[in-house]
Amino acid sequence: MNFTLATTQEAQEILKLYRSVIGSEGCTWSLEYPNEDNVQDDLARNALFCMKTEEGEIIGAISIDDDKEIEQLSCWSEELKPGGELARLVVKEAYQNQSIARKLLQAGMKELKARGYKSVHFLVSKTNYRALHSYDKLQFETKGESDLFGECWWCYEKELL
Repeated sequence: MNFTLATTQEAQEILKLYRSVIGSEGCTWSLEYPNEDNVQDDLARNALFCMKTEEGEIIGAISIDDDKEIEQLSCWSEELKPGGELARLVVKEAYQNQSIARKLLQAGMKELKARGYKSVHFLVSKTNYRALHSYDKLQFETKGESDLFGECWWCYEKELL
């Protein structure tokens, strides 16, 4: 598998992947989010990455988000600033439960570290049990709770070493 920066030619395939998980257990996404504007913004900031098979099939994606509202939450550790947020993590259904999400998170954290961040932040829906299990395995620390965007979230943080 290869972790790569997404290209504009892959935008529609990634959007289709996002939409393929709408309605699955724990998923808070809809046709309104994530949308094409989110994908285009991530691409413009060199912040959208994908995991591909050796044959080039996109099987997952993750973004480095730039959301001031999330970064201003009071739960984040002062000594670990600046922190970067990973968001919009998705794995193609046929590849779920094969540690792809964990590999995307690890690669995303490596990218954040290379960009000078001291920590990673992640919001996880309290009903997304699969995601919660993945973050526990990577030893993310629960820093608090949030009620942003009409959902209840756990706020996770981890120091980038």
